[in-house]
Amino acid sequence: MAEKKFRSWVGFKEEAVAAPTENAVERIRQLETQLADLRSRRDITSLSKEEFEILAGETAMSLIKTAQQRESRALAAAEQTVAETARITKERLDSSEAKAKSILSGAESRGRKYIEAAESDAIELREKAIRQAEQLLLESKREAAALGGAAKREAERIISEATGEISEFRSWLTSAISESERLYRLQTQSLNAAEQAIGETRNRLKQAFERLAALQGDIDANIDENDRPVEKTFVRKGAKRPEEAKKPEAKKPAAKKTAKKTVKKAVKKSTTKKRK
Repeated sequence: MAEKKFRSWVGFKEEAVAAPTENAVERIRQLETQLADLRSRRDITSLSKEEFEILAGETAMSLIKTAQQRESRALAAAEQTVAETARITKERLDSSEAKAKSILSGAESRGRKYIEAAESDAIELREKAIRQAEQLLLESKREAAALGGAAKREAERIISEATGEISEFRSWLTSAISESERLYRLQTQSLNAAEQAIGETRNRLKQAFERLAALQGDIDANIDENDRPVEKTFVRKGAKRPEEAKKPEAKKPAAKKTAKKTVKKAVKKSTTKKRK
């Protein structure tokens, strides 16, 4: 590996080895051509040991000299670059410092101006706010006084109206109470009259039911078991038989006939009602 590097450093170039092919004859011909080429030219491999050492020493010296020259040039360029960068940085630092000082001084002056302007504005605003607050306080006091007076007048008006309404309500209430008492008396009187009428109607109904019961008893007494009249005339309980009534009334036959007819009609009506 070191030999290859040295050969490449000296300038010897190796030929690339051809890839083997399937045809052996072609491979042999390629090798023969390569050998002929090496024999035809004077290569580094044909040098002797002393010649090779001399060539290597001269080459090394030339390389060292060129390397030293390159190093000195690089050092000079680096020193020059460092000096230039130092100068540029110093100039830029100085300029930036000067700019910063000028900016700082300008900012301080502007800040002082702004502070003074802000202080003056704040004082003006404070005075303006104080004046506005005083004006608002005076206006609110006036409005409060006006509202208090209006509220007092309104309260007095409401009180007077309320007293009038209360007196009217009292008079209306007394009239309503008297009217309700009068209506109560009328209702009690009407209720008493209604109670009396109900009692009278009850008595009348009782008498009517008693009469109906007596009539039913008379009807039952004048009808036999087959619902046929027992006598030819309807006889009430406690009344006389028609045979007994004929004896004193012999002189009046017409009246008897009419009485018999009426009795017969009544008996017929009662029998028909009972059958129904």
